Amino acid sequence: MARPRVLSGIQPTADSFHLGNYLGALRQWVTMQETYDAFYCVVDLHAITVPHDPAELRRRSRVAAAQLFAAGLDPDRCTVFVQSHVPEHAELAWVLNCLTGMGEAARMTQFKDKSAKQGENAASVGLFTYPILQAADILLYQADRVPVGADQKQHLELTRDLGQRFNHRFGETFTLPQPHILKEVEKITDLQDPSAKMSKSSSSPQGILDVLEAPGPLRKKVMRAVTDTGTEVRADDENKPGVTNLLRIQSALTGTPIPELEARYAGQGYGTFKKDVAEAVVEAFTPIRERTEKLLANETELDRMLAVGAGRAGEVARRTMAMVRDRVGFLPRA
Repeated sequence: MARPRVLSGIQPTADSFHLGNYLGALRQWVTMQETYDAFYCVVDLHAITVPHDPAELRRRSRVAAAQLFAAGLDPDRCTVFVQSHVPEHAELAWVLNCLTGMGEAARMTQFKDKSAKQGENAASVGLFTYPILQAADILLYQADRVPVGADQKQHLELTRDLGQRFNHRFGETFTLPQPHILKEVEKITDLQDPSAKMSKSSSSPQGILDVLEAPGPLRKKVMRAVTDTGTEVRADDENKPGVTNLLRIQSALTGTPIPELEARYAGQGYGTFKKDVAEAVVEAFTPIRERTEKLLANETELDRMLAVGAGRAGEVARRTMAMVRDRVGFLPRA
């Protein structure tokens, strides 16, 4: 019996993934490769919806791919590839663009948020339509499930709507995907502003724990994390958001339930607690950083691994696009 298929992607827009990426995506992907037919891509087409430096994009794409492998994605168990290496992504996106209403696209809240930061006149058409490219990424591989954060649920709903619309208009073609959301890691927040999500686009450098960061700076960031004027280590989103965030981080990295951690640090204050959180982060990230550096030291082998992934992904993408072209009414290729 065929395993259900899962598809997800991550942008190469930073020099390192951060803790939120690791807990909310990478670690989840590693687990899912054991039970799903898993496809994971570095979405470099999405990365050019905002101004970028070409050399930096190339470098960051390799850094992103290396981190995926270093975090535990096994090329023998899953398919890891770079989005632009499979041209069918852009081809299907155009077909779906032609099925999407302007008002429908304009309702995407992430475009509103991102264009507000850039200024609406500065925002590209690509930024406006990127949820449609995201839909193409998913539908192209006939994915059954898509690991998404809560902020991406609207985009998955658009994906389902467009897949259903195509099926209704042109005949059954696409699998309609279901979301796969891990609620327990949705709320990892900025170390300096516990009211905000940990994010490269909005957090200060001191608020983010980077996967490729050295142990010293990681420890300093945790020790300087915002807490509150009290000394009690307990989870309380309203009154102790900083402490609660650190408890979530330690719980997620060590597998220790939060109530057990609260009991462990009863009467101890924040010092010992923060040191232990810092060590949990360092222990999780150090082997990933070391493996990433080793992979990046041999670009030829890394590129070969990505080419193998693109070959596998391309076989699936070509089958889907052959059906799409036929059903839309394009002439067959010679």
